Amino acid sequence: MSEDRGSQERPRGWWERFTQSLRGNVEDQDTLLELVREAGERQIIDAEAARMVDGIFRMGELTVRDVMIPRAQMEVIELDMPLAEIIARVAEVGHSRFPVVGDDRDDVRGILLAKDLLRAWRGDAPVPRLTELLRPATFIPEGKHLDHLLYEFRTGRHHMAVVVDEYGGVAGLITIEDVLEIIVGEIEDEYDIDEDVMVAPREDGDFLANALIPLEEFNTYFGVTLADGHTDTLGGWVTTRLGHVPRTGEVIEEGALRLEVLRADRKRVQVLRVTPPHKPSLLTTGSQGTA
Repeated sequence: MSEDRGSQERPRGWWERFTQSLRGNVEDQDTLLELVREAGERQIIDAEAARMVDGIFRMGELTVRDVMIPRAQMEVIELDMPLAEIIARVAEVGHSRFPVVGDDRDDVRGILLAKDLLRAWRGDAPVPRLTELLRPATFIPEGKHLDHLLYEFRTGRHHMAVVVDEYGGVAGLITIEDVLEIIVGEIEDEYDIDEDVMVAPREDGDFLANALIPLEEFNTYFGVTLADGHTDTLGGWVTTRLGHVPRTGEVIEEGALRLEVLRADRKRVQVLRVTPPHKPSLLTTGSQGTA
């Protein structure tokens, strides 16, 4: 009986400390976060909710510079690209928004939405000029805090901003998804595969490949002979072959083998789409997954 009373008092004691912290020194974030984490560990509140609260507090400390997509990895559309080429590029990369640049990446003329492009490219209607499809670009300093940026995204009803440095040059870009992932964690898409899955077949006959798959295992699976003598993984081979950190949408063709970068961050490639020269006949143990 006393044991039951003790178990009932512990949550109340935590709650009393929590409410007292709010009535008292509300500026003491460390104490407040400690209480929230403790509540999550003791399952008084959902552990995921506790983690999200932690992310909310982190947003007040992080700046745009901490999470932005660097300038070199920005997927952009050039103003003088033919419309057919632009459509092919949008379809290949799969993003919903693209900065459109003029002379160079510092010369951002506006933002192109894929849905605006699709609406314009239909039937026998005259195709408008690219400049007629652009929406105004939003420019923000790289030192802006993420909580302020999220408010601007919500009130301004835009989902992408171009990041500029102290000299006015373009340093990168950031989307509302980049900000929300600080709170909810990485938002997965149809190209995500589990970390322990090396190869996952797709319904269209292609495959998703984890960039960390050992090159020898990849060669055995697909019956190919990729090698350069200096790398151990498929991602390392792709990086060496391109000569830079791979960017989303880049393609390498090696004979009849086609590799397309589907996911990459500022440091490395993560997931590739593989169009093999022939259907794999040997499945390496532990490699097969589903997508």
